[in-house]
Amino acid sequence: MTSTNQKPQLRLEQVSLVKSLGGALQATPILTDISFEVFQGEAIAIIGPSGAGKTSLLRLLNRLSEPTGGMIYLDNHHYSNIPAIQLRRQVMLVPQEPKLLGMTVRQTLAYPLQLRGDSKSDIQQRLQYGMEQLHIPEDWLERTELQLSVGQRQLVAIARAFVTQPPVLLLDEPTSALDAGRANYILSVLRDLTQAGNTTVLMVNHQLDMAKLFAKRVLYLQDGRLMQDTLTTDINWEKLRDRLLQAETQAAEEWR
Repeated sequence: MTSTNQKPQLRLEQVSLVKSLGGALQATPILTDISFEVFQGEAIAIIGPSGAGKTSLLRLLNRLSEPTGGMIYLDNHHYSNIPAIQLRRQVMLVPQEPKLLGMTVRQTLAYPLQLRGDSKSDIQQRLQYGMEQLHIPEDWLERTELQLSVGQRQLVAIARAFVTQPPVLLLDEPTSALDAGRANYILSVLRDLTQAGNTTVLMVNHQLDMAKLFAKRVLYLQDGRLMQDTLTTDINWEKLRDRLLQAETQAAEEWR
């Protein structure tokens, strides 16, 4: 949903995802007929109750999963025609519980820049800039994953994406382990990144206050379907909060 005349950066057409447990009779729909367009520089929040398909949608966009129906395009190129490694450099995913894969913080931040062939001096400048912007202390640089808390690992993963600045950044609950003050600051930094026009951000976040702070547009998923695609300025937040709470309550009752 947008009024711009520019070409979409990402386009989903009737995308579905079915999880099969060994046969057609055991197939479970995860996402059904998802269609929307994303334009460069947008800040989009993806919200919905637990089990709505939010993380599954991000995994499709990063090609960690393949759709069982429909089509996904990046810059008008069908996903299946883009090698997965190449696509993930353009569409980067920061998962909710990121891993450093045995690297130090310094190695983690530098690795994607090394892969794309940046010079040592450019890498050092980008690392310094990213650390300053996201308030990462110098004494973290030689720490490994085991020496960091979950929140610290989240911050490092966000910093890795920040210094890389891919065309599209996917964030799955990026501030879930951060305190409110730091979370608000990180979201403001990401919002500035989108406003500069270089990076598009799609963020899954269950906290409506965070979504309202960050996003200019909200996608609401429920039961694997896209139920709402609305500019934040047009949203009745109280009504949306009630709808989300009702869906969560109903889902909890079904599991009893």
